[in-house]
Amino acid sequence: QVQLVESGGGLVQAGGSLTLSCAASGNIFTIVATDWYRQPPGMQRELVSTITDDGSTYYADSVQGRFTISRDNAKNTVYLQMNSLKPEDTAVYYCHTIGWREYWGQGTQVTVSS
Repeated sequence: QVQLVESGGGLVQAGGSLTLSCAASGNIFTIVATDWYRQPPGMQRELVSTITDDGSTYYADSVQGRFTISRDNAKNTVYLQMNSLKPEDTAVYYCHTIGWREYWGQGTQVTVSS
């Protein structure tokens, strides 16, 4: 089992920044990649960014150049630094891991006001 705990969400004005954290515990050696997904109100969940165990990263076009995914292996934590936030970034953000099984965190709300 892998447990994921997200933190760092909140309310921010457009143009502001937030950093989300995803702390993993349990059988973390089984994780090969960690993603951030988001689900805007009334919309489907979408992939935002991925970081693999070899450090490769992926960003959705909508966040490329504004968001940065990183990880601290010593803390078993993956971060999503979000800059130049826009109202359309408003969503519940979920941490997700891929490995022997897939796991989801509970989600953290990000609200960007115009």
